[in-house]
Amino acid sequence: MKMNPVIHFEIPAHDRDRMSNFYEGVFGWQMQKMGPDMGNYVIAMTTDSDEKGPKKPGAINGGFFPVTDDNPMKHPSVVIQVEDINEHIEKVKSAGGKVIGKPMDIPDVGKYVVFVDTEGNMLSMMETRPLK
Repeated sequence: MKMNPVIHFEIPAHDRDRMSNFYEGVFGWQMQKMGPDMGNYVIAMTTDSDEKGPKKPGAINGGFFPVTDDNPMKHPSVVIQVEDINEHIEKVKSAGGKVIGKPMDIPDVGKYVVFVDTEGNMLSMMETRPLK
């Protein structure tokens, strides 16, 4: 069976300016604040990267999402890359997990959905678009 890698992490943030200052100051991460059209998400570059992603094998980048009442995600999460999100939704369900909502399209990135594993951990998976 093909292994699906962890490609991204996500952490909730109550105050994106405070959070950005903390991670930039403590770890040297580079933050890119997205606008309302991208849900006020903050991209966190944790390693040297190019258009294909991290240059260092095994390194990943991540992001911070605003804590809101309507978002079920309240804890840090990892994002697992899959080739076919619909196929993996069915795999999650048949293995005893639960999918939260429907896949959402992230412009120029791919399709993303949250799921809960059999241990109650909330994670997500993403079908990434091919690089141009």
